[in-house]
Amino acid sequence: MESISVFDILKIGIGPSSSHTLGPWRAVQQCLEEFQQLHPLQSIQSIEVQLFGSLAKTGPGHGTNKAIVLGILGFDPVTIDCERINEYIDEVKSSRRINILGRHLIAFCPQQNIIFQKNEQLPFHSNALKVLINHGEAWLYEDIFYSIGGGFVVKGPANDEAPSVALPFPIEKAADLLKWCRQERCAIADIVMKNELVWRNELQIRDQLRQIIDTMQASVYKGCHSTGLLPGGLNVKRRASYQNDKLIASTQYENKDAWMQMIREADHSFKETLNWVSCFALAVNEENAAFGRVVTAPTNGAAGVIPAVMMYYLCFCNEALSDDLYGFLLVAAELGSIFKKGQPSLRPWEVARPKSAFQPLWLPERSRMCRGVL
Repeated sequence: MESISVFDILKIGIGPSSSHTLGPWRAVQQCLEEFQQLHPLQSIQSIEVQLFGSLAKTGPGHGTNKAIVLGILGFDPVTIDCERINEYIDEVKSSRRINILGRHLIAFCPQQNIIFQKNEQLPFHSNALKVLINHGEAWLYEDIFYSIGGGFVVKGPANDEAPSVALPFPIEKAADLLKWCRQERCAIADIVMKNELVWRNELQIRDQLRQIIDTMQASVYKGCHSTGLLPGGLNVKRRASYQNDKLIASTQYENKDAWMQMIREADHSFKETLNWVSCFALAVNEENAAFGRVVTAPTNGAAGVIPAVMMYYLCFCNEALSDDLYGFLLVAAELGSIFKKGQPSLRPWEVARPKSAFQPLWLPERSRMCRGVL
């Protein structure tokens, strides 16, 4: 049974895609780390990265080539200064050199050393990349990685992945989660926390959840206060800042906390609340599209939903508590984990339900994801 941490699902990274940006970035990082275990970094003479399948066909639009350059340079998506990303990329392009992990300078031209193999696809997964490192006249280090979604990177089928850890409450599908909650007489968040303690202690969990919360808030605030066109060449205008300005009218504020307090004190009609929640989600989605820092939840494409719900709680609920936010993220991550495992969830005939006038619309064969929701 696959063991997935909360922080495998909720990952801080750079947009616009968890599979096409964050995944290749992490793959290059992993490759260089493994290379250094066998050979000195200074022995590298050249690096070539080949992209296959979907990475080759849609990579440029998702910034896959940028992610590879930044990964070779040694930047981490969690800490990189997003405002300087284009500066770093332009420096490599203009100098035709790259400083590997900031310690070894070699010749490198992104247009020549990053190859989009648009007519080839490797058998295991459509998002594949091959890294070739020449470190001597007759020496070639080669490795293949697959970006399987959500920022997860593997080297092949499941039997090649790291073994799963033993969790006190293993969960493969929603029925398992329901079973443990009933057996232990506790909430979903409690079960998830007990499993998470296998990897880190409670203080570490809370610290990392707080970092997730802070990153989500920062991406909402920045997205609500950024104007201009989104990258990509389609001349798409940012809309979150316009919606934010329309909702706040002429109210003045100096920072994020004052902005949130202003929202709390504003009109709380259903329509106004819904407009704000939509604005929150749009702000994060635009930050994601603009190579901003977001939280993969559980993918970059869905990155705006969880922060929008969280901001609704913070801005429109009178007694917002940190513990509630932690529990919210734990539950959200567990649901994302179940979706990733692709296992069928509870079916109508597996659970005794009270009779109700509202009958759900079941889609039994639509897709594994739909059955997971049900």
